[in-house]
Amino acid sequence: MNGGVIVIDVELRQLRAFAAVVAEGGFTAAADELRTDQPRVTRAVQGLEAAVGARLLERTTRRVRLTDAGRRLYAELEVLLPRLEAALAAPARAETVRFGFAWHLPARWPDVVRAFDGAAGDTGGIRVVRRDDPLAALAAGLCDLALIHTDPGPDYRTVALPPEPRVAAVPVPGPWQYRRVLDWSELAGRRLVVNTLADRLGDADWPGGTRGPALCTADNLEEWLESVAADHGVGIAPDSVRRHTNPSVRYVRLKNAPEVPMLLARPLRNPHPAADRLAGVVQRVLAASN
Repeated sequence: MNGGVIVIDVELRQLRAFAAVVAEGGFTAAADELRTDQPRVTRAVQGLEAAVGARLLERTTRRVRLTDAGRRLYAELEVLLPRLEAALAAPARAETVRFGFAWHLPARWPDVVRAFDGAAGDTGGIRVVRRDDPLAALAAGLCDLALIHTDPGPDYRTVALPPEPRVAAVPVPGPWQYRRVLDWSELAGRRLVVNTLADRLGDADWPGGTRGPALCTADNLEEWLESVAADHGVGIAPDSVRRHTNPSVRYVRLKNAPEVPMLLARPLRNPHPAADRLAGVVQRVLAASN
């Protein structure tokens, strides 16, 4: 007793299991709905019955039927359980998810934002965070989910997105400024402008295993673009870099070039509660566009 009120120790999973058994008409179907196994559902319902001190379900070999006590409880839960679920989800919905990127946002980003906001209701929304090294920003806690191009290691959970083609950034004026397409083999041995944070191509990725000399390195996108414009070499980048323009740089499609891996990453420890939901939205929107 606590001030005349009986305190019953009941877990939310037990209430969910009981409601699912009633709604689905059996323990096996309830387990499928809850994405668990049937013995767990049975134990949860038995624990609930022990906690409330009453039998809630009549079990036979063919069907499950509510007792009077079970009927009264289920009638209350039909109203209370959705409200409780919504109340528990509210703090996560109200907190903004910070999305880190370097070169570009994923394709169809406005559709991603609309889908995420629509699914989350009163969401705190998404804030984009551009960093030259999104993985470092993720490790420093400056963003919650990041678009990266290499395996981040065992401390992160990743979701694969469709890879992106590469383009060459060539100076204008220059010998390739009027080319519409370049073959990957034409870049073997050429001078390169390398973005040290974004370029992850090894020697084996180049035709004949011959990579051009890195005449100039840049630590961010702006330096990389200006170095190409200054004719220090040819830049290689994901196709979406085309959004970043310079009057002295032209982007040329690359044929037979290895594609750029696209990964969404979030930390395994203390992740943002809505990070996985946002990653799922990005995946669904991109899958629908292919």
